[in-house]
Amino acid sequence: MGELRPLGDGLSNPSRALAEALRELFEGLHVSVRRYAARRRLDPGAVSRYLNGTRLPPWQVISDLLADVAELRGTAVTTEAIEFLRGLYGAAVDAVSSPKHAVEILEQQLADADRVSRRSSVRGDVLGDALLDRTQRIADLETRLNQLEADRIAERKRADELAAAHPDVFGLIQERNELQQEVDRLGVALMEAQAQRDAAEGRCDLLERQLDAVEQTSAAVLPAVPHTMPKILIVDDQPDNLFAMTAVLASLDQELVTVSSGREALKALLDHDDFAVIIMDVQMPEMDGYETCSHIKRRPRTRDVPIIFLTAMGVDSEHSARGYSAGAVDYISKPFDPWALRAKVAVFTSIYLERRAT
Repeated sequence: MGELRPLGDGLSNPSRALAEALRELFEGLHVSVRRYAARRRLDPGAVSRYLNGTRLPPWQVISDLLADVAELRGTAVTTEAIEFLRGLYGAAVDAVSSPKHAVEILEQQLADADRVSRRSSVRGDVLGDALLDRTQRIADLETRLNQLEADRIAERKRADELAAAHPDVFGLIQERNELQQEVDRLGVALMEAQAQRDAAEGRCDLLERQLDAVEQTSAAVLPAVPHTMPKILIVDDQPDNLFAMTAVLASLDQELVTVSSGREALKALLDHDDFAVIIMDVQMPEMDGYETCSHIKRRPRTRDVPIIFLTAMGVDSEHSARGYSAGAVDYISKPFDPWALRAKVAVFTSIYLERRAT
């Protein structure tokens, strides 16, 4: 574990190029793999795999290695060195992913959205039937109460005399009022179920377009790029995550605006008005993704900008429901798939351009 292992077998050209560049930097430190791992509090086995190309390191590991070499040499890290490694890293990220994996991710999200749509439709049908039943029962009670009132008028009896002659009248009124309250509750629940179904159907449409985008990209059938493309806003408090996303999205030929907090995101949205989509980390200090999303959706100027939540918590029904209720329209898990992320951004960009053309 102390010495550098040979480069892995069957490496892609981009992975091999990145590994060779990292090995050259590492050899300049003149330390063993185990010692460097201890210095940086890393697993020695992971460091060894980073350096032989069989595992892609996080950008932070590469950044730290650059800083350590510069410190040993007594120089500053140059912009040229950073950009060179960024290019190698971006190419390696693409090389270790595939359209097939992106399709699997998007198809699973499509299945989840379809399941929500079907369940919401069934729930809407049940609520609709219950609402119709309660409404008919209220109508029957109203008919009985109207008949009793007509009898009272015909017999010229006071209300208290009517109640004495028909002791169940107050029970009928109470039952009618209780049914009306239930109708109100059912009406609200039915509207929520319909809204949930409509939102799920919208996600299904988006995901089908994203799957088409992956297939078109993998087949090298790319749409013509307009002269003026909208911007993409990326919000994440971790610099290595920001870099990884910019490396993946650089090929889309769109301006990428990166910020490290929710407050900076709100400011960026005030400074620019041509964002096609926002990619936002959920877990951020001070103002998290949910709160930031709520602020964005409350502003008339920005409420229509679609938001993709980036989450490391696992996309379960609770977290996805909370994200959708906050205003997000899509999500992707860390570590994200480059093809899937590009497909999502490409579709939202197409939607933005379609709306701008009308």
